[in-house]
Amino acid sequence: MFKDEQYAVRMAADRVELIQRLLRVAPNDGSVQPLAGLYVHRASRPTDFAHGVTNLSFCVIAQGSKEIYLGDSRYRYDAANYFLAAAELPVMSRLLDATLATPYLSVRVALDPGLVGSVMAEAEETIERRGGDLRALNVTTLDASLLDATVRLVRLTEHPPEASVLAPLIIREIVFRLLMGEQGPRLRYIAALSGYTSRIASSVQHIRIHFNEPLRIEALAREAGMSISSFHQHFRAVTAMTPLQFQKELRLREARRLMLAEDVDAATAGYRVGYGDAAHFSREYKRLFGQPPIRDVSRFRGSSRLIQYD
Repeated sequence: MFKDEQYAVRMAADRVELIQRLLRVAPNDGSVQPLAGLYVHRASRPTDFAHGVTNLSFCVIAQGSKEIYLGDSRYRYDAANYFLAAAELPVMSRLLDATLATPYLSVRVALDPGLVGSVMAEAEETIERRGGDLRALNVTTLDASLLDATVRLVRLTEHPPEASVLAPLIIREIVFRLLMGEQGPRLRYIAALSGYTSRIASSVQHIRIHFNEPLRIEALAREAGMSISSFHQHFRAVTAMTPLQFQKELRLREARRLMLAEDVDAATAGYRVGYGDAAHFSREYKRLFGQPPIRDVSRFRGSSRLIQYD
């Protein structure tokens, strides 16, 4: 058998095993956490767009497909790809392929920046230093080594005594293989070991904490040690949004949460997230969610549509 054929057979077998094991780990729709840092999601039908927040994580779909939007950027992936999120960012996502017979199944492995830095330091001579796309999200073809490591990690869900020892080692291997691959530069961003990305990460965190306050670009750029134009350029390179767009999404998502979870009216929600003009808030809300606040909240009241990314 030729090498390419062996590679294809190996991946096909791993995909079948991953599906079978995930069906056992998650016998019902929803999300479960069978091991520390490992999350499994199952869904039996496609979903409408939902707004959520990415986590620092490596994600593999075993069955089905998903579409994610960050600003104007669209990411679609399925069992042939993996998704790497290198920052906490507001996204809009939906499941595209999911049925009762073939449910959507995915695995998310939470990444720790400290672990990434440790692996980088230990494998410094092995990892090729190169530039690359530093946007905080991207989709890349899943290779046999990463799929194999993912399957071995999921196997441990059926062997808890072994998992406490072996799971951290496999996650470390996943980090190493990511660093060696196409998304290595993005993973180095997670570690924030060098370059402007660590300064942009600090700016992102500041905006997240102070999202309801006036956005002072000059102060953020000065704190990052950049000119205003350079700050805008680097911020957009990492997040695919301008600082103002990023703040706006945070505000509107929080306003929606307030109306759904705390039953506040639209005017109050808009004011609490930083909008002084109710009409302006309503226009911005409709532009993002497709409907004015009252109609949108009425449509979703009684069911949670603000989700955590899986």
